[in-house]
Amino acid sequence: MEPIAVIDFETTGISPGQQGRATEIAAVLVEDGHIVARYQSLMNAGVSVPPFIEALTGISTRMLREAPPAAQVMREVAAFVGDTPLVAHNAAFDQKFWDAELARIGLARRQAFACSMLLSRRLLPDAPNHKLGNLTAWAQLPVTGQAHRALADAAMAANLTTYLLDQLQTRHRVAAPTHSLLCALQRVPKARVGEFLRQQPGKSAPCRSR
Repeated sequence: MEPIAVIDFETTGISPGQQGRATEIAAVLVEDGHIVARYQSLMNAGVSVPPFIEALTGISTRMLREAPPAAQVMREVAAFVGDTPLVAHNAAFDQKFWDAELARIGLARRQAFACSMLLSRRLLPDAPNHKLGNLTAWAQLPVTGQAHRALADAAMAANLTTYLLDQLQTRHRVAAPTHSLLCALQRVPKARVGEFLRQQPGKSAPCRSR
């Protein structure tokens, strides 16, 4: 499979806006099933961290005041990722913040997101649930650090994505799964996954970028 970039945000809320801003971002580049490069930074967007978010993530308002400006961080991570296809766990959440924070610095995303949570629902139906930490334990994948911190979660999502790609190759005989195949698969109804994969020669139509 071509290289992919797996990202994760920590934020002050569930939707981007004045009261929902990113507090931390991490991105890991994956090639041939291995993480080959990492980027991580707290980011100061001039907002306060709600107490329940601080309790969940360990990220405090004081930590953010000492962090680089959000605009600087987004320029750095956008350059780090470039045009590499994107993956996130619960990508609908991370995509919203990626797009919103890029827009604040006059940039726009050019590539599509695949979602390891949606893919796991289709490829790992026997898992007890599809939360990232629980899937990591269920599949006996490495625990990469403290949950709800961006680099640990990005690395766990990268390992999970590699595991899903292996499932496609070994269980479903997809010789060369691509990012575009992942994007198509995550939209397939769960009851039709087997039929869809049997029709794949190892590639798929390009996925939507938005």
